[in-house]
Amino acid sequence: MRTLVKTYNGLVTGLAIVSGSLLVWLGVAVIFSVMQRNLGYQPTAWLFLSTEYGMFYLTLLGAPWLVRERGHVHIELLTAALSRSALNVFSRLVCLLCVIVCAVMAFKGAELVQMNLDRGDLDVRAYFYPTWLLNITFPVSFTLMAIEFMKFVVGREILHTGETGLKE
Repeated sequence: MRTLVKTYNGLVTGLAIVSGSLLVWLGVAVIFSVMQRNLGYQPTAWLFLSTEYGMFYLTLLGAPWLVRERGHVHIELLTAALSRSALNVFSRLVCLLCVIVCAVMAFKGAELVQMNLDRGDLDVRAYFYPTWLLNITFPVSFTLMAIEFMKFVVGREILHTGETGLKE
């Protein structure tokens, strides 16, 4: 069990590192693209597509880690007004709703990937890119997010702190 938990935690952290690396790549690619244009050259199509795909991947691959770190946006005004016991119930209900939504999205994402595989769908722009390679992030990321939200449903800690303002 310990190995499974360690592997799972490593997966979520690894995807966050990939997500962060893609963010760095986006910065480099945009600067490079602007420099090319200013020098009178046309940026290559793969450079544009890699940033487009990168934004998609970094958003979904980093999302499970953000849930774990309580990094997603929520309205603190409401949670700060609740008593400790009401906050406990409210936070767990919100997380349960998130688990349900994430599970549905993961299931639908898996259906989409299967359809892409069955049909051999390709994203044909600068180069042929199998569509399933884009869409596989839906079932992976939403399954991991469902697990992370479920930890807040059944675990000792809750997602919402009940505090307002920046605590950094």
